[in-house]
Amino acid sequence: MMSLAKQRFTFLNKFIESPAQVGSITPSSKFLVNKMFENVSWDKLDTIVELGAGTGVFTNHIFERKKVSTKAVIIEKDTQMRLNLEKSYPSLIFGPDAERLDLLLHKLNIPQVDCIVSGLPFANFPLELRKNIMEAITKSLKPDGLFIAFQYSLQMKSMLKQYFHHVEIGLEVRNLPPAFVYTCKKKKEGRLEWI
Repeated sequence: MMSLAKQRFTFLNKFIESPAQVGSITPSSKFLVNKMFENVSWDKLDTIVELGAGTGVFTNHIFERKKVSTKAVIIEKDTQMRLNLEKSYPSLIFGPDAERLDLLLHKLNIPQVDCIVSGLPFANFPLELRKNIMEAITKSLKPDGLFIAFQYSLQMKSMLKQYFHHVEIGLEVRNLPPAFVYTCKKKKEGRLEWI
């Protein structure tokens, strides 16, 4: 895995090149990593997906915590970042497009997954792209599957409540900038539960 200084340098460069795609000038802190994964039951996890892997802060945590048998699919649109991660984590599965996650999983013969974590900057995306990604996420999650995402605002709150029956929002103030963590359970038939 890259050193922290190299991660920060890479992130800043990618942010300058494409702020709408990267969404931050610095990688996520260890505090945000811990907050993102606090509800993940690693011993019960057979499949996990990461969207928007960047320099691999969450990827490294997944790699270190998952069972050997757990399949991990890592999605990163930026080619250079993805290639760097593939070199560091050759045992993981990689892909470029969150919008077509369900199609990639179908090709990999993975019908649905237990958990999807996301660092995608949804607030920077056009509405249609946000909707397409959310559709791919909900198609790809098992019933009761977890979707965990961090954002720097509450902009996604209403959209997430349209797709998931349980939406819980936490805040990690020790991250720079402070980040909201959404923990969502897949929507089922019946009434919605809103927190």
